Amino acid sequence: MQNEPTMADHQIAGREEWAAARDELLAREKEHTRLGDELARQRRELPWLRIDKEYVFDTADGTRSLAALFDGRGQLLVYHFMFGPTYQAGCPTCSSMADTVDGALPHLHARDVTMTYVSQAPLEKLQAYRERMGWTMPWVSAANNDFNFDLGYSRTEAQTREAFAPMLEAGTPATVGHNAALSGTDVTGYLTQGPGFSAFVLDDGTVYQTYATTARGLEFLMGYYGILDRTPKGRDEGGNSQMWIRRHDEY
Repeated sequence: MQNEPTMADHQIAGREEWAAARDELLAREKEHTRLGDELARQRRELPWLRIDKEYVFDTADGTRSLAALFDGRGQLLVYHFMFGPTYQAGCPTCSSMADTVDGALPHLHARDVTMTYVSQAPLEKLQAYRERMGWTMPWVSAANNDFNFDLGYSRTEAQTREAFAPMLEAGTPATVGHNAALSGTDVTGYLTQGPGFSAFVLDDGTVYQTYATTARGLEFLMGYYGILDRTPKGRDEGGNSQMWIRRHDEY
């Protein structure tokens, strides 16, 4: 962690000067909010992609189709959780997101939205880890279908070695090696999976994909970052983004 902020390295102001600076920042924050509203509108206006391929998932209630995962609601959100076949535990960063989302489920359900997690690991591994973490969200396995591969969030080990060859030859980034070790797999096994968020709608029995994002586009699921961004020290990560993140039972 960085040193505590001190008077010696930060501007100190009186109440009136502080209020003026705060008001100036508030105007920019409001601009940011309005831009966020406009981006949300544009997301809703994206064209829909019809999903014609039949996907069958392993779930706690037996095998279910993608349409069945909507669980009687009209909208489905999927988080592509990094838990591959060689993992012994879920990715710690993905786990921190699940902590944030799990408590939001009743509110999403009230707005005709089902949210589920999808991973490549066998269902038994996912269920055991979900129990350890104390989560309630539905979590299904795509081990026996191409769903995560088709959407671009999973790859074979051969594809992984080819895709990441330049990076691996240059030296594995610290965060990747760190998370791989915490997930109980090697770097190649870890990188067979990628995080992602996909949105779907069920219209007259047909499933359409309406949105997708990955990488820093997933930060909206990391509620703690928004909170830390409003503290004096901020995220305080230095050049080691997310290296501090642990599963909630490991701090």
